[in-house]
Amino acid sequence: MIKECDMAKDMLPSFLQKAEVVSEASRETCVALSDCLNLFTKQEGVRNFKLEQEQEKNKILSEALETLATEHHELERSLVEGSPPRSILSEDEFYDALSESESEQSLSRLEAITACSLEEEGEPLSSRKHRMSEGKDCGGGDALSNGIKKHRTSLPSPMFSRNDFSIWSILRKCIGMELSKITMPVIFNEPLSFLQRLTEYMEHTYLIHKASSFSDSVERMQCVAAFAVSAVASQWERTGKPFNPLLGETYELVRDDLGFRLISEQVSHHPPISAFHAEGLNNDFIFHGSIYPKLKFWGKSVEAEPKGTITLELLEHGEAYTWTNPTCCVHNIIVGKLWIEQYGNVEITNHKTGDKCVLNFKPCGLFGKELHKVEGYIQDKSKKKLCALYGKWTECLYSVDPATFDAYKKNDKKNTEEKKNSKQVSTSEESDEMPMPDSESVFVIPGSVLLWRIAPRPPNSAQMYNFTSFAMVLNEVDKDMEGVIPKTDCRLRPDIRAMENGEIDQASEEKKRLEEKQRAARKNRSKSEEDWKTRWFHQGPNPYNGAQDWLYSGSYWDRNYFNLPDIY
Repeated sequence: MIKECDMAKDMLPSFLQKAEVVSEASRETCVALSDCLNLFTKQEGVRNFKLEQEQEKNKILSEALETLATEHHELERSLVEGSPPRSILSEDEFYDALSESESEQSLSRLEAITACSLEEEGEPLSSRKHRMSEGKDCGGGDALSNGIKKHRTSLPSPMFSRNDFSIWSILRKCIGMELSKITMPVIFNEPLSFLQRLTEYMEHTYLIHKASSFSDSVERMQCVAAFAVSAVASQWERTGKPFNPLLGETYELVRDDLGFRLISEQVSHHPPISAFHAEGLNNDFIFHGSIYPKLKFWGKSVEAEPKGTITLELLEHGEAYTWTNPTCCVHNIIVGKLWIEQYGNVEITNHKTGDKCVLNFKPCGLFGKELHKVEGYIQDKSKKKLCALYGKWTECLYSVDPATFDAYKKNDKKNTEEKKNSKQVSTSEESDEMPMPDSESVFVIPGSVLLWRIAPRPPNSAQMYNFTSFAMVLNEVDKDMEGVIPKTDCRLRPDIRAMENGEIDQASEEKKRLEEKQRAARKNRSKSEEDWKTRWFHQGPNPYNGAQDWLYSGSYWDRNYFNLPDIY
């Protein structure tokens, strides 16, 4: 026992020495851990500080947007009730800015003044075929031709990047104003006039020819509905703003391959109204209308409400259809990726049979399930459902038996409610970001018939302002065409031509020059009390629904272009 105690006494210094080493190592480890903890705490503090800063910025921006939107509505009311503050509507700062009351007075003056006789306003459908022969006997086929035989597949220059430009710096000055009266930097434009943009309604003209070929009125309505949906399909991803047409500006398009010719004219500047008239080369249809695009700024988005009536006449059947387009909204105009949706009801009326097609362009909703969707019914005059239509305005449109469609909708609604109940989703804040749809394609209900499918865009579309193949050719011109078209045709606008050629500085200078020239011409007319007279259209009631409209006066295709205004 004594021996063991002696051995333990001898080993004690060694144990103590090792304990000191372990203790020192533990201290160093603790110091290191403490330093790491301090560093982590410091980094976490920085991150929290940055997060608080971002949250504060977002809060300030949201409050600012809410305030601006409120000011917008208040100022809009003041524009209707009386004159706006001069600080808001400065003619030096904005493009031909007028108050709403002035716009209404301009419209009233236009109602009292027409360039031509209104004798044709009550003209029956059966007598319109004779007028359509106008221009076809003057020089044979030359009266129809405007020089272009083979169409281009690309623009002369790709689009400019908008990443270095802030649209907010412009729009923050526009609260309480209609955006159609604002001078926008040319970088936010696309190299087309709004008159040319309207012409894109005609991209799927084959649907009109197809409608004329059917003997059944329901089948004709299906094709007309498909045409109405296809008319807005080209707007998808087209976030560039078309150039505002100058008063008296015109545009023509002759497409022998598609079987139509079209003439359009900017008939009013305040409010901005564009009138168009297209006709089939085989005397099978007339398609006409007048559009007043009323734009509103809602803080995070711009909404375009296309006021005006669109009319399609199928001459072989003595039928006339009328409708208005859905509302278009561009989101994320301040920050984020721009995206477009169409929403609202479109009611197409067959004025001969009394049949109606009511289409609902659905808003995307919070979760994006309804993004791009269109659905509705064709009903007879007693409101009996004859057919159901569904699809997406960006893709396609189908028809199906209404009972089959209703059963599918009922089952789909049940499945949707089950999915919602199985998910815990926060809806505390609505986002303006583009929601992702459940799928990019439309689920085809068994028994459906395809009415229309969009044509794929060209491979270079993204570099060419997201133009379709049809849009790519709208501004093309050659020397033969220049000798045929009138000098007011927007193909001859120097600002649009410069932008198409990639000369952005020249386009900006020319745009400013044309706006100043138009403003000076308006002032001169005001001083001399001279009223503007339209050349190719006159104002009058729509022959079928009585709404205020602009109707084609005739004689354009005679090619006798005298006393045209010098607008460029």
